[in-house]
Amino acid sequence: MPDHSKHAFAVLHFPPGSHAGCTRSTITLRAARLVGGAILGLCMLCVVPAAKAQNASPAAQTASPAAPNASPAAPNASPAAQNGVTSDAGTADRAGETASSGAATPPLELPLDGSEGRELLLREFRPRSLLKVPETAIERARFWTVDIHTHFFYRQRHNRQALEDFVDLMDRNRIAVCCSLDGKLGSQLDEHLAFLWKDHRDRFAVFANIDWQGDGQEDRPETWACQRPGFAQRTAEALARAKQRGISGVKVFKRFGLGYRDAAGELLRVDDPRWDPIWQACGELDLPVLIHTADPLAFFQPIDKTNERWEELSRHPDWSFYNDQPEDDFPTREALFEARNRVIERHPNTRFIAAHMASSGEDLSKLARWLDRYPNLYVDPSSRINELGRQPYTARDFLIRYADRVLFGTDGPWPEVRVRYYWRFFETRDEYFPYSEKAFPPQGLWRIYGVHLPEDVLRKIYRDNAARLIPGIAERLKAVEGETDF
Repeated sequence: MPDHSKHAFAVLHFPPGSHAGCTRSTITLRAARLVGGAILGLCMLCVVPAAKAQNASPAAQTASPAAPNASPAAPNASPAAQNGVTSDAGTADRAGETASSGAATPPLELPLDGSEGRELLLREFRPRSLLKVPETAIERARFWTVDIHTHFFYRQRHNRQALEDFVDLMDRNRIAVCCSLDGKLGSQLDEHLAFLWKDHRDRFAVFANIDWQGDGQEDRPETWACQRPGFAQRTAEALARAKQRGISGVKVFKRFGLGYRDAAGELLRVDDPRWDPIWQACGELDLPVLIHTADPLAFFQPIDKTNERWEELSRHPDWSFYNDQPEDDFPTREALFEARNRVIERHPNTRFIAAHMASSGEDLSKLARWLDRYPNLYVDPSSRINELGRQPYTARDFLIRYADRVLFGTDGPWPEVRVRYYWRFFETRDEYFPYSEKAFPPQGLWRIYGVHLPEDVLRKIYRDNAARLIPGIAERLKAVEGETDF
């Protein structure tokens, strides 16, 4: 993945008194990504008062540190430039800039809190719904459930108390088993198995990860293990040993295709034939491959006023894979999908679970075509009820039609509030409710609707498909159900 710290930058300097409570601040931001006068931005440190052009929407020259969306030289730029807004090229906005009408435009009145006629920062937008509709309080899933997509190492870092607290949450919510996807081959797998299985082997299955780097240097991909002859065969042998120890699958992270590089500095290709022995071994070992390829469509589009995930990307500019800098060389989203699908087609005896609705939650018709074409392809809805829940009719039809191909997952461990939003989404007809416990809204400016799935569909998605496809799940389900009074 390119180092975004090398991108062109602009630096905004705020003199004393330019913002309440601010003496002097400098915000660094990726240049040329804000469409001037289009949308109110995010401000993590200070606000640059923006101009309001006649017959134009309000603009705010605001930015979070490292935000991808600011341009100090945008059209109708802030008259606050008279206070010293400069770019790294040494240019300065001049005081008294005029709008298209030729009249000087007044600065925005601070604070930008939306009160008493003042403008509002997008990051402070907190609408309270006035809808009066039924709300269903669900405290646990309809059936004992298997969450096939969790990250107990990367989210909890082997914190014993955090694990015990989440096991209690699992009991309350009828989560029988979680699959932790964080078992990188080597010492991390050893430690992860020991940590999770010390007291709770019947509650956690573990997926192994391919160690592409090995003992190579992180910033020198030519030294990585995957560049050496025989890597795929050695990995297949390591997976066979891990299977004997009880792992249940293999997880492939999205940096495979978007981050890891070869000796020449090129991104590793998902469908490179060099890796075929790994996928073949997974089929022979009965280890499903849970693969994350690409990301939401918005992450591959320009970060401008038309991007529906602008607010999210402004907080996480490193999530953008849009090539807008000379050094960017990200493959297109379609190229990534095509490469993944070629691997799936070449290995019909290996089961692939495409994470996050195969990164196609915005277009379920495309996903349906893939499922129809590749009988060894499955999906999970982890971190995508925000996408499914804004298209409840289409999503419901899809989930019913492909009930045998969807395995429940959350991308957790999450707080209990968010876990219960999953039950509410799958089981109720509730309208316009949050998909996350975080401030409105973390992954798109919308709320979601329940799809009220039939019980036989719920049972398949919640548990039966996982018990059928993933080694070790059926036995764990039986053990947990036999020990409880639920």
